[in-house]
Amino acid sequence: MTTQSTPPGGGRSVGELVSEVSELTSRLVRAEIDLAKAEIQGRAQQLGLGAGLVAAAGLLSLYLLAAVIATAILALCTVWAPWLAALVVTGVLLLIIVVLALVGVNRLKKGSPPKPTRALENVQQDIDAVKAGITS
Repeated sequence: MTTQSTPPGGGRSVGELVSEVSELTSRLVRAEIDLAKAEIQGRAQQLGLGAGLVAAAGLLSLYLLAAVIATAILALCTVWAPWLAALVVTGVLLLIIVVLALVGVNRLKKGSPPKPTRALENVQQDIDAVKAGITS
């Protein structure tokens, strides 16, 4: 009886092939994970840049609003005294703010989630059933 370390024909043994497949599989998985990391980093950078640009646009829109208010005051100054024009614009802005706040609070009250009574009843029934099963 002779033992052969390699199969006839000079090929690799099944153990060597399995080992090689295992090694290649782990390399492939690592490469795919690295690729996924690179894709996620690229997307995160794009999201960060986009968020920064949107924040800058929001800040500039506040300055634009201030310029529009100043323009309205200056336009009304041609008809009324400057203090009266500023007072009228301030009053209009205050009115808009109050209306928006009241509508927002009303929507928040309507939108607040109700107590999940049906789910709580079902849980209580489940607890009662378990208690009844344990005591009997």
